[in-house]
Amino acid sequence: MIYPRFLSENSTVGISAPSAGVGHKIDSFNESLKILKQQGWKTWETEHVRVDDLRGGTAAQRAQELTALFLHPAVDAVFAASGGDFLSEILPHLDWEMLREHPRFLCGASDPTGILYPLTTICDIATVYGNNAGSFDTTVLSASGEAVLPDYLENALRILKGEDVVQETSQMHLGSAPFLAPEGPLVFDTPTVCPSNTDELHVTGRCVGGCIDVLKDLIGTCYDHTADFISRYEEDGFIWYFDNFALSSAVLYRTLLQFRYAGWLSPEHTRAVLIGRTCFETEESEMTYSDAIRMAFPDIPVISEMDIGHTAPHFTMVNGALADLDWENGKAKIRFRYE
Repeated sequence: MIYPRFLSENSTVGISAPSAGVGHKIDSFNESLKILKQQGWKTWETEHVRVDDLRGGTAAQRAQELTALFLHPAVDAVFAASGGDFLSEILPHLDWEMLREHPRFLCGASDPTGILYPLTTICDIATVYGNNAGSFDTTVLSASGEAVLPDYLENALRILKGEDVVQETSQMHLGSAPFLAPEGPLVFDTPTVCPSNTDELHVTGRCVGGCIDVLKDLIGTCYDHTADFISRYEEDGFIWYFDNFALSSAVLYRTLLQFRYAGWLSPEHTRAVLIGRTCFETEESEMTYSDAIRMAFPDIPVISEMDIGHTAPHFTMVNGALADLDWENGKAKIRFRYE
C-alpha cells in the first residue's frame, strides 16, 4: 500500500471539482477554507471549483484539473471541493498509471467515492473518506458557550497530519443531515445506538468502502478491481464501511447481496462490516433497515448506525490502511496503521 506524504505546516492543499462546483455555497466554502488555512496550509484551487453547476466543468476538464494537482510538485494533498452526482463521468479521462506514479492523499466524501475507491483498489494508494474541502465550516458550542470546531473535524485534520488518532463512536449525534440543520453551531440531539449481531469484536483488516450509493454503480465495470485488491491483501482481511445516503431499505438489501454475489464481501476475508446512519430513509415492502442488514449478513460481524457518512459526527476513514477495530459494550473504537 502506498501512503502519500502527510501534511505539515506550509503544506499546499490542492482543490478541484471532480464532481460538483461550489458556486451555490461560496460563503460556506470560504469559511471551510479558513479552517484549512488555520492549520498553516496553503490552498490552491483549479479553474472550475467555484462554478455554480452540478458539474465542476466538463468531464474532460474535471479529469484534467484533478490530474494537474497530482502532477504539480508543490501540491501535497488533493481535496474534492464538494459532493454531487456525476463524478463517474470523469473516469474514462484519467490515466491510472500516471496517478500511481504521482501519489497524493485524495480526500473527499459522498460522490467522490467514485474516484477514491478506484484509486485505492486499482493503484494501491491510500485515500481519505469523510470530508470535502467545503466540509469544515461546522461548529458546535463548547462548555463555555464558544463556537468551536467539533472533535470529529479536529480528528480529520489530525489524521491528515499523520497523527495517531483513536476515533470513538459518539454518545449523541445530529438527528438530521448537517446541511438541513438550522444555521449556527450544531446541536447533537439524538442518542447514538449502534446495533450489532455480535456482542464483542476485536479485529484488524484493510479498511475499504465509501458511499454505497456510488459504490454500487462500480460493480462489474472496468473500474471494479475489487477482486484483484482482495487477492493482494487477503492475508490482512478487510473491514468494509458503507455510507448510505439515500438507498431505501429494500435497495440497500439488494445492493448488499449484489456486493456479496460479486465477491466483495466473503466471510473468508471480511473481518467486519460497518454501516453508517442513513441520511434519508425510505422503507419499502415492509422491510426495515434492520431487516435488510440482518438478512444480508447472517455470517459476517456487522455494526450499523455508525458514525460514518453524511450525518454528524462522523469518522474519517482511510481506505487501504490497516484498521484496528474494537467493539464492546455497544461502543466502537477504530485506529489506523499505515503499514
